[in-house]
Order: sequence, then C-alpha cells, then structure tokens
Amino acid sequence: MNIQIFGKSKCFDTKKAERYFKERRIKYQYIDVLKYGMSRGELSAVKNAVGLEAMIDIADEDYPLIRYLAGTEAKLDKLYEDAYLIKTPIVRNGKQATVGYCPDIWKTWE
Repeated sequence: MNIQIFGKSKCFDTKKAERYFKERRIKYQYIDVLKYGMSRGELSAVKNAVGLEAMIDIADEDYPLIRYLAGTEAKLDKLYEDAYLIKTPIVRNGKQATVGYCPDIWKTWE
C-alpha cells in the first residue's frame, strides 16, 4: 500500500485519518494541502476516482465562486490555484482515492 493523505493541519477529519493509519501501523505520506497544494496530475487522478463535486469544500465561504465556473477544467484550475477550496482529507492509494473520513473503504485496501 502506498498511502498519501492530503489534508489541512486544522482539519479534524484529517487528524482522524492519520490516527486510523497509525493505529494499524500502515505507513503513509502526509501532505499539507495548504502549504504544498496538489499537482494537476494528482487533482485529475482524484477527480477520476471520486468525481469533481466530492472534492470541493462546500463549507468554504468561497464555494459559490467555484460553483458557478463554467466547466470542469475551470473548476480544476480553481482548486489548483486555491487549495483551501479542496475538501480534506483526500486519501490516495494508487489510483484509488477517497474524500473525507472513510474507514469502511480504507479497510478494503488492506
């Protein structure tokens, strides 16, 4: 397993995701999405796995801005430019990915 957790340091679900993998002694790589962002390739891979709408943080005050962008590419560009709009945690295992706290899905990866 090659686990990557893209999260925000103050996100409660990100902390829970990290704890989930630590408790099971599964190595993972943590990437602070606010500090380092995600590459366009990573964003596209996650979009293909979970869908674009699942990746957008609807609780963010700037959500209405991204909601009214015309196409998928414009929305992906906005997520690339403004990582705070990405819903966290995003947990990747190769081509598989989840958004949010999803231990039931992660169990199937073990």
